Amino acid sequence: MKIEYLAVLHFFYIFAPCKIIVPRVKTRYFDTYLPETLLDEMKITLDNLSIGYDKTIVASGINAMLESGQLTCLLGANGAGKSTLLRTLSAFQPALDGEIRYDGTLLSEFSPKERAKMIGVVLTQRPQVQYMKVRELVGIGRAPYTGFWGKLCQEDEDIVTDAMQKVGISPLADRFVHALSDGERQKVMIAKALAQQTPVIFLDEPTAFLDFPSKVETMQLLLALCHDMGKIAFFSTHDVEIALQMSDRVWLMDKTSGLSIGTPHELAQQGVIGLFVERPGVTFDPGTLGITVRGARDVRK
Repeated sequence: MKIEYLAVLHFFYIFAPCKIIVPRVKTRYFDTYLPETLLDEMKITLDNLSIGYDKTIVASGINAMLESGQLTCLLGANGAGKSTLLRTLSAFQPALDGEIRYDGTLLSEFSPKERAKMIGVVLTQRPQVQYMKVRELVGIGRAPYTGFWGKLCQEDEDIVTDAMQKVGISPLADRFVHALSDGERQKVMIAKALAQQTPVIFLDEPTAFLDFPSKVETMQLLLALCHDMGKIAFFSTHDVEIALQMSDRVWLMDKTSGLSIGTPHELAQQGVIGLFVERPGVTFDPGTLGITVRGARDVRK
């Protein structure tokens, strides 16, 4: 086993028994291994939350809730605090004030291993690994359930195979991660999060490096994970039109007006999306949730 692989495994606090037996569940889109806990409803509540770095507050007074079975997108301009919020909800950095509760329990009260079984995270940073194959990296998603040495049982291997198939990266299984394109690496990290089989998945711009068909396929996958498997999927994005077309709910962060929450059509009818999107030459249709960009020649008319 490669030294790099062991180092990453230790980083993920691997101290759980090797074997895990889970039932096989048939869903509308998936025929997959699914822990029973994923079928339980979960709520994540944010109570007067303030986020930021050190003593610098990026956003404050956040009161909101995420619920099982819903795909929620996080919109906002650069610097609004989207990535900071995702990192805070994932316990990668502490909240400056307020509370985050998972089914009534403070996030800070969970151990690292408990969080690893509850929260899957896909960030925009490139994985800093050398000479690790795609299947090995996806397999790290099983780390919370394996033994000290990270040995995968047959059930784990099946889950890894299933995750790669869902994301469409099975042909990349034996490729080295450092040799992949940005879009391919992004798919690998999403597959790793799926293999982790957590009830909650946070994703920071998961479609950023993908071509258009892959963007749509990724959104369809996330929607199915929520609707058919009862997960909470919460993602930030700048692909506004696709997100509005496919998300159940929208959180829009703005430094002036704060956080607006609702369905895409609710926020569109309230004019919140239009204020965020529209600029000279850019119009938003609240009925169709479509964005139209006029050419420079049209703008001058």
